[in-house]
Amino acid sequence: MASGFFAILDDVATLLDDVAAMSKIATKKTAGILGDDLAVNAEKASGFVSKRELPVLWAITKGSLLNKIIILPIAFLLSGFLPWAVTVILILGGVYLAFEGAEKIYEFFVPHAHTSIETEVKEISEAEILEIEKEKIKSAIITDFILSIEIVIIALGAVMNEPLVSQIIVVSIVAFLATVGVYGIVALIVRMDEFGARLIAINEEDNSISDKIGRFFVNALPVVIKSLSVIGTIALILVSGGIFVHNLPFLHHIFPNIPGLIVEFGVGLIAGFLAFLFYKGIKKIF
Repeated sequence: MASGFFAILDDVATLLDDVAAMSKIATKKTAGILGDDLAVNAEKASGFVSKRELPVLWAITKGSLLNKIIILPIAFLLSGFLPWAVTVILILGGVYLAFEGAEKIYEFFVPHAHTSIETEVKEISEAEILEIEKEKIKSAIITDFILSIEIVIIALGAVMNEPLVSQIIVVSIVAFLATVGVYGIVALIVRMDEFGARLIAINEEDNSISDKIGRFFVNALPVVIKSLSVIGTIALILVSGGIFVHNLPFLHHIFPNIPGLIVEFGVGLIAGFLAFLFYKGIKKIF
């Protein structure tokens, strides 16, 4: 009896070790898309009245958790009954990531006209402000839904050959960490300027240490968001390239003498611009 009990404990310990190792691998696989997720959500969570930033971010976080609750069971059902569909979705997700990265690069390097809209400055009521806030939260949650699908499928692709129980535990852990980690960092980022302003106002001295640190945080916010956008774009290309190289047999051993990171970036970049040109062509036709 005792030996059976300890055997069960040993099996549980082995499972936990395996889950920890697989979670680490799956988290690394999804790290690239998290950069873009972080940049997008930092941008969407900023621009609100200071006292509304954290409530808005909490509303988006709850929406993100609900997204994961919806996506995870569907992903596990596909893994259990239609495993080939996970690979198909993974490759389609790779195309979307590559397209998104290529589009951002195109918009950065190629000047394009922006429609100028003349707006009349007027006071708006509190009800109108809350309605605008609600629309921005809704937009952020929809964007999170798309990114959550990508995160879950990429994490699932990393453990596809493992037992279903391990898949469920690992992917659920990665999905939870993605939400908590991303929105926790976003909360720190969007409050960076507020923290800086408080440091500046901490005393009446001019150019004190607290003033210098405070100005650093205030000035750093737009730089951090812009930097995250650049890092996120590079990550999109790398993640998409990795999806193609690891899931399309004819790309497994392409350019064996070139470092894998460069190959993945090149494949992602080419796929992204092919998808982008296809999109432009379809848009021009219709």
